[in-house]
Amino acid sequence: MRSFRLWVAANNAYFLGVGLCALMFAVYFGAPPVGPLLLALMDGLNAMFPSDIESFVYSPASFTPNVLNTVAVKAVLLALVAMAQTLPVLTRGLDLSVGMMFIMTNCIASVLVIGGPVDVTMGVFIVLFAGAAAGFLNGLIVVFGRLQPIIVTLATGAIYYGIALGIRPIPGGSVDPVLADFITGLLWGKVPTVLVLLLCVVLFIWIPFRRSVIGRGCYATGSAEGAAYLSGVDINSSKLAAYALSGVLCAIAGLVQTFYTYNGEASGPSAGTYTLNSIAAVVIGGTSLFGGFGSAIGSIFGAFSLRTIVDLLFVFNMEALWQQLFNGIILLLAVCLGATRVFRIRNRLELFT
Repeated sequence: MRSFRLWVAANNAYFLGVGLCALMFAVYFGAPPVGPLLLALMDGLNAMFPSDIESFVYSPASFTPNVLNTVAVKAVLLALVAMAQTLPVLTRGLDLSVGMMFIMTNCIASVLVIGGPVDVTMGVFIVLFAGAAAGFLNGLIVVFGRLQPIIVTLATGAIYYGIALGIRPIPGGSVDPVLADFITGLLWGKVPTVLVLLLCVVLFIWIPFRRSVIGRGCYATGSAEGAAYLSGVDINSSKLAAYALSGVLCAIAGLVQTFYTYNGEASGPSAGTYTLNSIAAVVIGGTSLFGGFGSAIGSIFGAFSLRTIVDLLFVFNMEALWQQLFNGIILLLAVCLGATRVFRIRNRLELFT
């Protein structure tokens, strides 16, 4: 019983993220759609799903599959970027380029993921390779340049944004419609495919990485880099793997974005929003900004919570101009929540262990 209490105490931040996610979804599904802003939003969506949106307006408690799919795609995009942010944070770093890698791969996909089956397959692999290469470059500079990750990724993010602008100065491009409809569609007419994709990412990417030697090395590096080095942990390989895999997850998000919008767009504001929200989602999900503790699964729940909070602004008839204010408040509270460890420090030397 004592070990169970210790386990719960060690994972209280993770359970807080899961509980917040459940609470937000309960409010979201139970709140009545009121106000002209929401009605205007429904009118805009009515062109795509007339019968579904009409039933949603008059029966808000019952989401139709198409409306749920639209919500799921937006949540999964943020969840993938939050998972990408989690990996550098675990090594006691912070990646400010995840949003830029996301839009860069979105622009690349809008050029390459088109044509026959072989062309589409090659395009997908090239996009994933581009994301991995961008993340690996971040890791190389951080590890061998011995520079602060936040400074490095701020600079490389500008490079990736320049590449995205070079590819797509204006929004455009195209993508294979069959693959796009499948990824952003519904399985068996009820289950959003993007949720299944997210589950596959967790099962086949995150869990094997978490249980691997390099994955455990990331946790050890974030917890106490000096002690990890003296214990024989390959710190450099762990950091390089974390940043490279972060780039791969951003590339997956970029592909999903391309499949959802059918084009590519080098949007700086969108990249910045995803970067900041990914940090908030990571902290809400229970990952410590001091490194060495947390999980990408918690970041998924944090992303879903954050995405639901944004949608609730429409449900409760909040003005659209207030959205950035609430996003900033949520981010500030999330970062403060992640810094509560400082108030439990009795010895200042513990900050460096």
